[in-house]
Amino acid sequence: MGTTAGEPLWSHRAAWDELLVPVSVEADRAGLDLGEGWSDRWTVTWKTGGDQVCCPVRDLVRTPMVDGDPIRCFSWQREQRHRPGLQFMVSTGRHHGAESLEEARLLLALDFAGNLVDVVSQPMRLRFGTADKRRSHTPDFLAVTRQGVWLIDVRPEPLIKEKDRESFAAAAEVSLACGWHYVVVARWRDHVSSSLDAFSSQRRPLSDPLGLRPALLASARKELTFGELAATATYEPLARAQLLHLLWHRQLGVDLAQPLADRSPVMAAPGAVT
Repeated sequence: MGTTAGEPLWSHRAAWDELLVPVSVEADRAGLDLGEGWSDRWTVTWKTGGDQVCCPVRDLVRTPMVDGDPIRCFSWQREQRHRPGLQFMVSTGRHHGAESLEEARLLLALDFAGNLVDVVSQPMRLRFGTADKRRSHTPDFLAVTRQGVWLIDVRPEPLIKEKDRESFAAAAEVSLACGWHYVVVARWRDHVSSSLDAFSSQRRPLSDPLGLRPALLASARKELTFGELAATATYEPLARAQLLHLLWHRQLGVDLAQPLADRSPVMAAPGAVT
């Protein structure tokens, strides 16, 4: 979730292309059982109130999935190759489970650019049919945003196998049937990690005892760069922290298609309070 080229980030459009290198699963639909009545044969299981509930895909769109719990537990053990943990999200005010550093990075991106309402980790177990057998797949996240619902799988591109692609194609079909969006988070564009780390460093509540923000917001209307804006303040290091805070909270905008640097043009968001 990012912005289209030349579009400021405060518009909240869910356009992944500025942050992600797209992964297509269209060619992997061929082996799926998508004959007449497939949405009755395919089933989804989720957990709510500690109990598991199952329904056909046809009925999934009427299910309040965001109220559910993770369908499987997050485990920690010695010598495992991934690093599970909890990621705090400003958008929800809660911690959310992530099974790897890649999933934690996705939650951070959702928190910043997703216009997020809520998110569920490991939201469901999908049982789907292929040409010769039935298989199961558990997507990584269900994200409810102000622009719609996203079903999301996270898998580093070098680790994606043919079997994974078939599972992703099945998840994409379920999303389409429900009117959701679907994306595979496989590889971020080169500048994304450093930019997200910079923005997130000042995402929590930040006081402004020197009253720098009104002047920074007023100066941002002059179409200055990040470095030029910081230099307008008497205390430049403190101004940089305030600018990052304002960028995270949509008081200022920047083009996410480029790395964040002193030369990045910064714009005041429409309606920003000075």
